[in-house]
Amino acid sequence: MAEIAMESVPQKVRDLFNKGFAALERGNFDYAIDMLTACLEIEPALLKARRFLRAAQIQKRKGTKSSAFSDSMIMVKALPMVAILKMQLRSKKGDEALKTSEKLLAMDPVNPEFTVLAADAASLRDLPEAAILTLEVAREHRPDNIKILHRLATLYAQVGNTKAARDCFEKMHALKPNDPAMVKAYKDSMALHSIAGDGWEQAAQGGSSRDMMKNAEEAKLLEQQGKAVKTERDADDLITEALNKLQAEPDNMNYYRQLARLYAQKQQFEEAIATMEEALQRSPGDPELDQMVGSIRLQQMDAEIKQLREAGDEDGAVNREAEKAQFVMSDLEDRVRRYPNDLRLRYDYGVAIYNAGRINDAIQQFQLAQRSPKHRTRTLYYLGLCFKQKGQYDMAAQQLEAASEDVLGMDGTKKDILYELGGLYELMGDNAKALGYYKQIYQSDIGYRDVATKVEQMYGGG
Repeated sequence: MAEIAMESVPQKVRDLFNKGFAALERGNFDYAIDMLTACLEIEPALLKARRFLRAAQIQKRKGTKSSAFSDSMIMVKALPMVAILKMQLRSKKGDEALKTSEKLLAMDPVNPEFTVLAADAASLRDLPEAAILTLEVAREHRPDNIKILHRLATLYAQVGNTKAARDCFEKMHALKPNDPAMVKAYKDSMALHSIAGDGWEQAAQGGSSRDMMKNAEEAKLLEQQGKAVKTERDADDLITEALNKLQAEPDNMNYYRQLARLYAQKQQFEEAIATMEEALQRSPGDPELDQMVGSIRLQQMDAEIKQLREAGDEDGAVNREAEKAQFVMSDLEDRVRRYPNDLRLRYDYGVAIYNAGRINDAIQQFQLAQRSPKHRTRTLYYLGLCFKQKGQYDMAAQQLEAASEDVLGMDGTKKDILYELGGLYELMGDNAKALGYYKQIYQSDIGYRDVATKVEQMYGGG
């Protein structure tokens, strides 16, 4: 079963999704989980619902104190359900296995055993993207877990993403450099990734993806798509195919997006915009379609700026860049008015007006946007920067410390937050506390910005 788009599901499913999404925005995670789970029980192939379900489960988990004891108690409580799920998988009962796996993930969405079993259930139900999503979420919180990495690598390989598969095997090899099996798997993944255009399975068997196709014309189109439209003829063939699909399914929004992207790749921007405007007429009030129109307009402006520079018209290019900056701001303002409940849009708008120096307006947008689980951490980060700009260092530190608690691993966002915290405490004259934040980055990434200089100067200064 292929994953399906929101436009293709019954109204009842959309209503459940909307209720779940609204509850997630309000922080009512239990109700969000209930609604999104009900949504998936009707339409298990709706990947968007599963993505937000994972977000709700993660946010709920963050609000619960975790310890080795509590984690072990979850495992004890889950043992009967794990046994049932394994039996359902052996019996090839895909629907039942998928429902049981969601019950396990509701207990702990990043538990390695639960997530691998859930991926097996999704794969049995022929939902590889759902399986990958579940494991990718778990990997963010358990980046060094071999079981998660191995299953994820296998799934990436099955869908033909050999680069991602290779990256997983590279990580496993780094974790177990002396394990012969890991060394072999990593070398095999590098070799298979180097075979451009062939699928993992077919390459391993010495065959080709073209030989596996039942339909020669489909093989041709897939090959052209894999080339990222390198020739005019390829692009024209793909556009013709997209137009044929639209004629057969005129309400399928995915086909409009595909056609618009192809037009944009050929720099036929007016045709691309007209395609998306027709899509909006068929699906009015869709913020994703609206955003794509703006994105294509920006591509058009970038192309015009490039042409002006190539023609030696630097003044014209500078003027067009100023028009582009104005368009970005006005487009965001218009869309915020049209979609006031779109918290991701609030976040994007907040970043834009923060960069424009409108600090108070930015604070207002970020205070609204922080209800979005997906953008909460970066929103808190920007709130900290806003209060810092206003000289309100204590409030800035509160926002940044809250943001730091949300990030479990030492990724780029965590480093940004810790660096800003260090700078704030320097400004407040608390060098000991500042050094503590800088040291956390220093111990993980000595090359991050000027953190090495700061740590060494502070140590040198006693």
